[in-house]
Amino acid sequence: MNATQPQPADELALIGRLTHQRSTVLEALLAVDDFVSAQVLHAQLIAAGTRVGLSTIYRTLTALAEAGRADTVRDTDGERLFRYRPGREHRHYLICRSCGRSVAVDSDTVETWAERTGAAHGFAQVEHTVELTGLCAACATACP
Repeated sequence: MNATQPQPADELALIGRLTHQRSTVLEALLAVDDFVSAQVLHAQLIAAGTRVGLSTIYRTLTALAEAGRADTVRDTDGERLFRYRPGREHRHYLICRSCGRSVAVDSDTVETWAERTGAAHGFAQVEHTVELTGLCAACATACP
């Protein structure tokens, strides 16, 4: 972990009791650049010789998402995927449908639109989900 990444204890303080297993899950999530499922994270940890229960991984990832420290999307099968969120601000991603590569995108226009649309109809505390998918340059080149 480099100096710019958060320390597990700081992040885990947001979601409750600091345990070795929660710390291990957070460190594994920090090591992944793109969205990842709980099952894939579990398989990676098992392959590395680390024993953490799948239910612990789900609970930790869900708690991080609820605390605003992980973003979630659904894959084409409806499975939740997680990615560490370095700040508390809401983010949107462009995700490759083929390889899963994800890139955070500027979403000020979407945020402003959602806020204005809600206000225009008398709504407050409007939440929204925007998922942008496509093929990254490498996958688009590989497809005929």
